[in-house]
Amino acid sequence: MSVLWGRTTPGKKSFLFSALYAAFIFGGRHLMNKRAKFELRKPLVLWSLSLAVFSIFGAVRTAPYMLYILMTKGLKQSVCDQSFYIGPVSKFWAYAFVLSKAPELGDTIFIILRKQKLIFLHWYHHITVLLYSWYSYKDMVAGGGWFMTMNYGVHAVMYSYYALRAAGFRVSRKFAMFITLSQITQMLVGCVINYLVFSWMQHGQCHSHVQNIIWSSLMYLSYFVLFCHFFFEAYIGKTTKAKKVD
Repeated sequence: MSVLWGRTTPGKKSFLFSALYAAFIFGGRHLMNKRAKFELRKPLVLWSLSLAVFSIFGAVRTAPYMLYILMTKGLKQSVCDQSFYIGPVSKFWAYAFVLSKAPELGDTIFIILRKQKLIFLHWYHHITVLLYSWYSYKDMVAGGGWFMTMNYGVHAVMYSYYALRAAGFRVSRKFAMFITLSQITQMLVGCVINYLVFSWMQHGQCHSHVQNIIWSSLMYLSYFVLFCHFFFEAYIGKTTKAKKVD
Protein backbone atom coordinates (compact mmCIF):
# COMPACT_ATOMS: atom_id res chain seq x y z
CA MET A 1 0.00 0.00 0.00
CA SER A 2 2.65 2.49 0.99
CA VAL A 3 4.73 3.50 -1.98
CA LEU A 4 7.46 5.42 -0.21
CA TRP A 5 8.53 2.86 2.36
CA GLY A 6 6.33 -0.22 2.73
CA ARG A 7 4.81 -1.21 6.05
CA THR A 8 7.86 -3.09 7.33
CA THR A 9 10.41 -0.26 7.37
CA PRO A 10 8.92 2.94 8.88
CA GLY A 11 10.07 2.11 12.40
CA LYS A 12 13.77 2.14 11.51
CA LYS A 13 13.37 5.28 9.43
CA SER A 14 11.55 7.04 12.26
CA PHE A 15 14.57 6.51 14.51
CA LEU A 16 16.86 7.84 11.80
CA PHE A 17 14.76 10.99 11.41
CA SER A 18 14.60 11.41 15.19
CA ALA A 19 18.38 11.06 15.55
CA LEU A 20 19.02 13.61 12.79
CA TYR A 21 16.47 15.93 14.38
CA ALA A 22 18.13 15.70 17.80
CA ALA A 23 21.54 16.30 16.24
CA PHE A 24 20.22 19.38 14.49
CA ILE A 25 18.75 20.76 17.72
CA PHE A 26 22.00 20.58 19.67
CA GLY A 27 24.23 21.44 16.72
CA GLY A 28 22.00 24.26 15.54
CA ARG A 29 21.76 25.88 18.96
CA HIS A 30 25.54 25.69 19.31
CA LEU A 31 26.10 27.33 15.91
CA MET A 32 23.54 30.06 16.61
CA ASN A 33 24.91 30.79 20.06
CA LYS A 34 27.24 33.56 18.84
CA ARG A 35 25.34 34.56 15.72
CA ALA A 36 22.63 37.12 15.14
CA LYS A 37 19.13 35.71 14.85
CA PHE A 38 17.36 35.44 11.50
CA GLU A 39 14.04 37.23 11.04
CA LEU A 40 12.46 34.70 8.62
CA ARG A 41 9.00 36.20 9.04
CA LYS A 42 7.79 35.62 5.47
CA PRO A 43 9.09 32.02 5.26
CA LEU A 44 7.46 31.35 8.63
CA VAL A 45 4.12 32.68 7.38
CA LEU A 46 4.28 30.42 4.33
CA TRP A 47 5.39 27.45 6.41
CA SER A 48 2.65 27.80 9.02
CA LEU A 49 0.01 28.58 6.40
CA SER A 50 0.96 25.48 4.40
CA LEU A 51 0.64 23.23 7.45
CA ALA A 52 -2.60 24.96 8.42
CA VAL A 53 -4.16 24.33 5.01
CA PHE A 54 -2.93 20.72 5.03
CA SER A 55 -4.38 20.14 8.51
CA ILE A 56 -7.69 21.79 7.60
CA PHE A 57 -8.08 19.55 4.57
CA GLY A 58 -7.11 16.54 6.68
CA ALA A 59 -9.69 17.39 9.33
CA VAL A 60 -12.41 18.07 6.75
CA ARG A 61 -11.77 14.72 5.05
CA THR A 62 -11.38 12.52 8.14
CA ALA A 63 -13.85 14.01 10.65
CA PRO A 64 -17.00 13.29 8.55
CA TYR A 65 -15.83 9.69 8.07
CA MET A 66 -15.26 9.16 11.81
CA LEU A 67 -18.55 10.87 12.65
CA TYR A 68 -20.39 8.63 10.18
CA ILE A 69 -18.91 5.46 11.71
CA LEU A 70 -19.65 6.74 15.22
CA MET A 71 -23.29 7.64 14.46
CA THR A 72 -24.16 4.58 12.37
CA LYS A 73 -22.09 1.80 13.95
CA GLY A 74 -21.33 3.05 17.43
CA LEU A 75 -18.31 3.94 19.55
CA LYS A 76 -16.77 0.46 19.58
CA GLN A 77 -16.72 0.25 15.80
CA SER A 78 -15.26 3.75 15.48
CA VAL A 79 -12.42 2.75 17.78
CA CYS A 80 -11.76 -0.84 16.68
CA ASP A 81 -12.50 -0.75 12.96
CA GLN A 82 -9.32 -0.76 10.85
CA SER A 83 -11.14 0.55 7.78
CA PHE A 84 -9.70 4.02 8.45
CA TYR A 85 -6.37 2.72 7.17
CA ILE A 86 -7.83 1.24 3.97
CA GLY A 87 -10.96 3.29 3.16
CA PRO A 88 -11.15 5.01 -0.26
CA VAL A 89 -10.60 8.49 1.21
CA SER A 90 -9.31 7.96 4.73
CA LYS A 91 -6.38 5.75 3.67
CA PHE A 92 -4.79 8.67 1.81
CA TRP A 93 -5.18 11.00 4.79
CA ALA A 94 -3.91 8.34 7.19
CA TYR A 95 -0.80 7.94 5.06
CA ALA A 96 -0.43 11.72 4.64
CA PHE A 97 -0.76 12.16 8.40
CA VAL A 98 2.09 9.76 9.12
CA LEU A 99 4.32 11.29 6.46
CA SER A 100 3.61 14.82 7.75
CA LYS A 101 5.30 14.07 11.08
CA ALA A 102 8.69 14.29 9.35
CA PRO A 103 8.31 17.76 7.74
CA GLU A 104 6.62 19.05 10.92
CA LEU A 105 10.04 18.77 12.53
CA GLY A 106 10.81 21.89 10.50
CA ASP A 107 8.97 23.94 13.14
CA THR A 108 12.08 23.65 15.25
CA ILE A 109 14.32 25.04 12.50
CA PHE A 110 12.53 28.38 12.75
CA ILE A 111 12.78 28.40 16.55
CA ILE A 112 16.54 27.79 16.47
CA LEU A 113 17.36 30.17 13.60
CA ARG A 114 15.20 32.91 15.15
CA LYS A 115 16.83 32.18 18.56
CA GLN A 116 13.54 31.71 20.33
CA LYS A 117 13.08 29.69 23.50
CA LEU A 118 13.00 25.96 22.76
CA ILE A 119 11.07 24.18 25.50
CA PHE A 120 11.31 20.47 26.30
CA LEU A 121 7.65 19.89 25.41
CA HIS A 122 8.24 21.06 21.84
CA TRP A 123 11.01 18.70 20.77
CA TYR A 124 9.90 15.80 22.99
CA HIS A 125 6.44 15.97 21.43
CA HIS A 126 7.82 16.03 17.88
CA ILE A 127 10.10 13.02 18.39
CA THR A 128 7.64 10.80 20.24
CA VAL A 129 4.74 11.52 17.86
CA LEU A 130 6.95 10.65 14.89
CA LEU A 131 8.09 7.37 16.44
CA TYR A 132 4.65 6.33 17.66
CA SER A 133 2.78 7.31 14.49
CA TRP A 134 5.08 5.46 12.13
CA TYR A 135 5.12 2.27 14.21
CA SER A 136 1.34 2.33 14.77
CA TYR A 137 0.61 2.94 11.11
CA LYS A 138 2.74 -0.09 10.25
CA ASP A 139 0.64 -2.28 12.58
CA MET A 140 -2.70 -0.60 11.73
CA VAL A 141 -3.61 -0.49 15.43
CA ALA A 142 -7.11 0.26 16.68
CA GLY A 143 -7.84 3.84 17.70
CA GLY A 144 -5.76 5.31 14.89
CA GLY A 145 -8.74 7.01 13.29
CA TRP A 146 -9.48 8.88 16.51
CA PHE A 147 -5.85 9.83 17.11
CA MET A 148 -5.30 11.15 13.58
CA THR A 149 -8.59 13.01 13.29
CA MET A 150 -8.11 14.77 16.62
CA ASN A 151 -4.59 15.76 15.67
CA TYR A 152 -5.69 17.12 12.30
CA GLY A 153 -8.34 19.24 14.01
CA VAL A 154 -6.06 20.68 16.68
CA HIS A 155 -3.28 21.37 14.17
CA ALA A 156 -5.71 23.10 11.82
CA VAL A 157 -6.40 25.68 14.53
CA MET A 158 -2.85 25.78 15.90
CA TYR A 159 -1.05 26.38 12.61
CA SER A 160 -3.66 28.95 11.58
CA TYR A 161 -2.84 30.79 14.79
CA TYR A 162 0.89 30.56 14.08
CA ALA A 163 0.38 31.89 10.55
CA LEU A 164 -1.62 34.86 11.81
CA ARG A 165 0.96 35.68 14.46
CA ALA A 166 3.84 35.40 11.99
CA ALA A 167 1.98 37.69 9.58
CA GLY A 168 1.82 40.37 12.27
CA PHE A 169 -1.85 40.08 13.21
CA ARG A 170 -2.80 40.65 16.81
CA VAL A 171 -4.57 37.54 18.02
CA SER A 172 -6.46 37.39 21.30
CA ARG A 173 -4.68 35.68 24.17
CA LYS A 174 -7.85 33.65 24.64
CA PHE A 175 -7.25 32.02 21.26
CA ALA A 176 -3.88 30.72 22.42
CA MET A 177 -5.45 29.49 25.67
CA PHE A 178 -8.15 27.70 23.66
CA ILE A 179 -5.51 25.90 21.57
CA THR A 180 -3.65 24.65 24.65
CA LEU A 181 -6.91 23.53 26.27
CA SER A 182 -7.78 21.70 23.07
CA GLN A 183 -4.41 19.94 23.22
CA ILE A 184 -5.01 18.97 26.85
CA THR A 185 -8.44 17.62 25.92
CA GLN A 186 -6.90 15.68 23.05
CA MET A 187 -4.52 13.97 25.46
CA LEU A 188 -7.34 13.02 27.82
CA VAL A 189 -9.41 11.55 24.98
CA GLY A 190 -6.31 9.70 23.79
CA CYS A 191 -5.98 8.05 27.21
CA VAL A 192 -9.67 7.07 27.15
CA ILE A 193 -9.31 5.56 23.66
CA ASN A 194 -6.31 3.54 24.83
CA TYR A 195 -8.33 2.21 27.75
CA LEU A 196 -11.19 1.22 25.45
CA VAL A 197 -8.83 -0.49 23.00
CA PHE A 198 -7.25 -2.47 25.84
CA SER A 199 -10.66 -3.46 27.25
CA TRP A 200 -12.11 -4.58 23.93
CA MET A 201 -8.85 -6.21 22.87
CA GLN A 202 -9.33 -8.76 25.68
CA HIS A 203 -12.40 -10.04 23.82
CA GLY A 204 -10.68 -10.13 20.45
CA GLN A 205 -12.65 -7.14 19.17
CA CYS A 206 -9.81 -4.64 18.76
CA HIS A 207 -6.56 -5.16 16.90
CA SER A 208 -3.62 -3.82 18.87
CA HIS A 209 -0.70 -4.93 21.02
CA VAL A 210 -0.22 -4.50 24.76
CA GLN A 211 3.18 -2.95 24.15
CA ASN A 212 1.66 -0.36 21.79
CA ILE A 213 -1.05 0.52 24.30
CA ILE A 214 1.48 0.90 27.12
CA TRP A 215 3.73 3.22 25.11
CA SER A 216 0.76 5.17 23.76
CA SER A 217 -0.71 5.62 27.25
CA LEU A 218 2.63 6.76 28.68
CA MET A 219 3.00 9.16 25.77
CA TYR A 220 -0.46 10.68 26.17
CA LEU A 221 -0.14 10.91 29.96
CA SER A 222 3.23 12.65 29.66
CA TYR A 223 1.74 15.07 27.11
CA PHE A 224 -1.17 15.75 29.44
CA VAL A 225 1.15 16.62 32.33
CA LEU A 226 3.45 18.75 30.16
CA PHE A 227 0.64 20.67 28.47
CA CYS A 228 -1.04 21.32 31.82
CA HIS A 229 2.27 22.61 33.16
CA PHE A 230 2.69 24.79 30.06
CA PHE A 231 -0.84 26.15 30.44
CA PHE A 232 -0.20 27.09 34.05
CA GLU A 233 3.18 28.70 33.32
CA ALA A 234 2.04 30.55 30.19
CA TYR A 235 -1.35 31.82 31.31
CA ILE A 236 -2.23 31.33 34.98
CA GLY A 237 1.27 31.89 36.41
CA LYS A 238 1.91 35.06 34.39
CA THR A 239 -1.51 36.45 35.27
CA THR A 240 -0.89 35.83 38.97
CA LYS A 241 2.55 37.51 38.81
CA ALA A 242 1.09 40.50 36.96
CA LYS A 243 -1.58 40.96 39.64
CA LYS A 244 1.07 40.86 42.36
CA VAL A 245 3.10 43.52 40.59
CA ASP A 246 0.03 45.75 40.25
